[in-house]
Amino acid sequence: MLARVGDHMERMGRSAAAGIAEFGLGAVLFAQSIYWIIIGHRRSQPVRIHATFERCMEVGIRAVPIITLMSLTIGIMLAIQGIYSLRVFGAEEQVVLGIGMSVVREFGPLITGILVAGRTGSSLAARIGTMRISQEIDALSVMGINPVRFIVAPALIAMVVMVPALTFWSSIVMLTGAGWYIGIDLGMSAAAYIERLTEIVKIGDVWHGLGKSVLFGILITLVGVINGTLVSGGAEGVGKMTTRSVVISICAIIVTDMIFAFIATRS
Repeated sequence: MLARVGDHMERMGRSAAAGIAEFGLGAVLFAQSIYWIIIGHRRSQPVRIHATFERCMEVGIRAVPIITLMSLTIGIMLAIQGIYSLRVFGAEEQVVLGIGMSVVREFGPLITGILVAGRTGSSLAARIGTMRISQEIDALSVMGINPVRFIVAPALIAMVVMVPALTFWSSIVMLTGAGWYIGIDLGMSAAAYIERLTEIVKIGDVWHGLGKSVLFGILITLVGVINGTLVSGGAEGVGKMTTRSVVISICAIIVTDMIFAFIATRS
């Protein structure tokens, strides 16, 4: 019995130590990325512009169709559920209040972050994991090329730029879809819907959502890079760490969103 308890405590300790080590690795990678973004050109090793634009295309432009489809669907769903819930109290007209605030502050950043984590975070982890197994990362170091500057910094810039842009687009599409259904169900005109939204949603609410999306982009990048760096065991290891990257990214996004919501409602 005591041996089992000891083994269990040992496993817990090892897991905690591994988690702290990964957190530290993420902090180091973030600090080094910022260093190369700011100081790289002074050392004649700037972050590659071409690679940055490629990552922006991958993270942002190519994700627009799926973001648009999911956002439109979720916007209509929110309108359906909101009207159904408020009809009990005879307050269907107040559905615009709930949709406007929830989309801009919560659902826009959250849904975008989850979709980007599943689509781009996994590919980042798989790409770095494959490079690690094929020893391409070691080859970069031997050639005098810093792997963080070459791989991580362009991905971080792309995430910080494109995730807020996708979040803004997602919020617009969600509000459009919700407004379309509200117009059909409640007979509210588009002009009245837009006027009501502008009364409810303030600039601070928009910045709140965009600020969260920047943090989500950083988290997705760091989690993907860390899991890709820790790959071992060939193709099976790449698949395992890719799945782990998606799971951890989504969990980190949801927990961070909860913390943001708690702080914002107490300020």
